Amino acid sequence: MSRRYDSRTTIFSPEGRLYQVEYAMEAIGNAGSAIGVLSKDGVVLVGEKKVTSKLLQTSTSTEKMYKIDDHVACAVAGIMSDANILINTARVQAQRYVFSYQEPMPVEQLVQSLCDTKQGYTQFGGLRPFGVSFLFAGWDKNFGFQLYMSDPSGNYGGWKAAAIGANNQAAQSMLKQDYKDDITREEAVQLALKVLSKTMDSTSLTSDKLELAEVFLSPSGKVKYQVCSPESLSKLLVKFGVTQPAAEAS
Repeated sequence: MSRRYDSRTTIFSPEGRLYQVEYAMEAIGNAGSAIGVLSKDGVVLVGEKKVTSKLLQTSTSTEKMYKIDDHVACAVAGIMSDANILINTARVQAQRYVFSYQEPMPVEQLVQSLCDTKQGYTQFGGLRPFGVSFLFAGWDKNFGFQLYMSDPSGNYGGWKAAAIGANNQAAQSMLKQDYKDDITREEAVQLALKVLSKTMDSTSLTSDKLELAEVFLSPSGKVKYQVCSPESLSKLLVKFGVTQPAAEAS
């Protein structure tokens, strides 16, 4: 029955569904997962890298984490080529705001602006939705640390802890059980790694399969975006007891 209604992005089915948008969300469900956790002193993002082949030249840049502006970063799940377009759009919007108002763009305003772009691709003929979901982590003077999740439909929402990508339902339910208000950044890292270790398809958790990034305030009061090095990540995995013994020995 759906076949008649899924040939166009803009056609509603009789049940009021947009099948093309739902298919885009399905594609994201097969992508490497990412988890975001909001703490009282920062925001933690952890992502699963999909290592496709031993022959593939490993990139020195991050695969799942991207800096948008000095005060905003994001984690990605889905089609990376789609993500690159949206990330570049967000970076331009953030810089235009700074140029116009001489202050950083409020996090939610930036997220909403990007989601307006995504929504347009669900409403106009001949366009397909962006097959990517984002977790945005940032800080501004209005609301402090914030975590937002957005999907291909253009919807977004503020979260205390959220998961996107593969097994996101299982990860979300674990976060719901274990998340506590007033969690510290270190506890947020521990929670995110623990949830990812239990929901990843991979049997062993190692630093070459993960990326960890944090947004926090430095002692001087400046917003800092920091990606954890593989060596530090390996130590954290051992410290929190989420690495298999074989991986620890190596």
